[in-house]
Amino acid sequence: MKKLLSLFLMGLLVFVLAACTANENAGNETEQPDGEDTETAEKVLYLNNGQEPTSFDPPIGFDSVSWQALNNLMEGLTRLGKNHEPEAAIAENWDLSDDGKTYTFHIRENAKWSNGDDVTAGDFVFAWKRLLNPETGSPAAFLGYFIEGGEAFNNGEGSADDVAVKAVDEKTFEVTLISPQEYFLSVISNPAFFPVNEKVAAENPEWFAEAETFVGNGPFNLAEWEHDSHFIMEKNDQYWDAENVKLDKVHWAMVDDTNTEYQMFQAGDLDTSDVPADLSEQLFGEGKVEVVDQAGDYFYRFNVTKEPFQNENIRKAFAMAVDQQQIVDFVTKGQEKPAYGFVSYGFTDPSGNDFRETAGDLVKTDAEEAKKLLAQGMEEEGYDTLPEVTLTYSTSDAHKKIAETLQQMFKDNLGVEVQLANMEWNVFAEEQSALKFQLSRSSFLADYADPINFLENFQTGHSMNRTGWSNAEYDQLIQNAKNEADEAARYDMMYEAEKILMDEMPIIPIHFYNQVFMQNESVSGIVRHPVGYMELKWADKN
Repeated sequence: MKKLLSLFLMGLLVFVLAACTANENAGNETEQPDGEDTETAEKVLYLNNGQEPTSFDPPIGFDSVSWQALNNLMEGLTRLGKNHEPEAAIAENWDLSDDGKTYTFHIRENAKWSNGDDVTAGDFVFAWKRLLNPETGSPAAFLGYFIEGGEAFNNGEGSADDVAVKAVDEKTFEVTLISPQEYFLSVISNPAFFPVNEKVAAENPEWFAEAETFVGNGPFNLAEWEHDSHFIMEKNDQYWDAENVKLDKVHWAMVDDTNTEYQMFQAGDLDTSDVPADLSEQLFGEGKVEVVDQAGDYFYRFNVTKEPFQNENIRKAFAMAVDQQQIVDFVTKGQEKPAYGFVSYGFTDPSGNDFRETAGDLVKTDAEEAKKLLAQGMEEEGYDTLPEVTLTYSTSDAHKKIAETLQQMFKDNLGVEVQLANMEWNVFAEEQSALKFQLSRSSFLADYADPINFLENFQTGHSMNRTGWSNAEYDQLIQNAKNEADEAARYDMMYEAEKILMDEMPIIPIHFYNQVFMQNESVSGIVRHPVGYMELKWADKN
């Protein structure tokens, strides 16, 4: 009886929400027969995005809070499949030149935009050049540097005409790389490489900002977007593979508190939930938690342009005062692996060894050594008293707990009183990029499956660097690795580069990510990729 009542109430809730949030697409919904439960007729998945997406503009929404939805609203030439490997998507097939540098993609004849327009090769040319255009200010532009002429255009040293992408015809797109890239097809599955409808963008440069104007080419449409509250996606009937999309709608909440999210899951208002740290032991013990791999790090960035972290020994002192094992055991409690380097587990070198295991532990917890390094660094800088340090994090209960733990570790192991500050994500991201903080929380989820993606973040001037750190030898190693065809030599360069990074310590690794979640038993087919975004194309709900 309780189950029937619950189903009735859920159906009633969906009906009420549909009535309250009806928009211009509401007329396309089939009227339900009397007595038929709306939830039975419609498959609606309820998810939590955590917070407002940064942007649904592909080259700008370069973060997990944008990717999760954007990856299902749009689609690139390739898509990561159920096995996390790239497969044909908008491109039905492609050819590769003998030198391994030129790809020719053949776009599906039935590839359509949600407004009915054809997806063309010109849309990809427009989008990829826009990604690289310095005026766009894309944080993802560096991903296009493997395209001939891409880096020069983005750095203001070349023109858009020099970027080696072209439309051979309406449905044939060609790109030439600076050198063969083993991971190219994986890279271009990233949302940064999604096409943009050139005609729509010309008529409305802010086409991505509201549901009413959004035009995508993925499995779902953006039907409703109430900013800072929720957004709703509906199945896109124009999608080339619509017959294999099982869900009718996906409703995304924006709740940044894990405990609230869990309560909503328990009440049936969400179909998935993160695991509150305070309940993790109980929920893991009850077998209610699923864990899957994810390639990425939770870490802290030093700003080497601000006192006192211009000093390498002071940075090392703070890093060695942190006990990563204690954090994963007693704070996050999600079975994460502590991070003693930056590149995560899961990447196999040509010898068959895991990158992380071969590189080893490049930072260690050592309170006594940390105190010595702090004293040495202060002497080098002429400090009698260490300048005040503020640790800044983006607002979240999970981030707060880690920040408070670090604060206590710095006090216990260094005798340093660190102040805490927090701010909302969008403001935080802008301030961090502008190097406004001394020490700040950060994260990285791999954009594609290769260690170079982790390490390229800290090249001089890179949009993801956000530390002010620069090392010419490191820069050269990364550049050489990107152009190296011999895999053994390439991995050796990456091992050496990571050692330089961790020797100079512009960051404090905390833990490697995994995906820990609970899921409604009636939900199946959600694919969670290690590189940080999910596929709902194959999801179902019974």
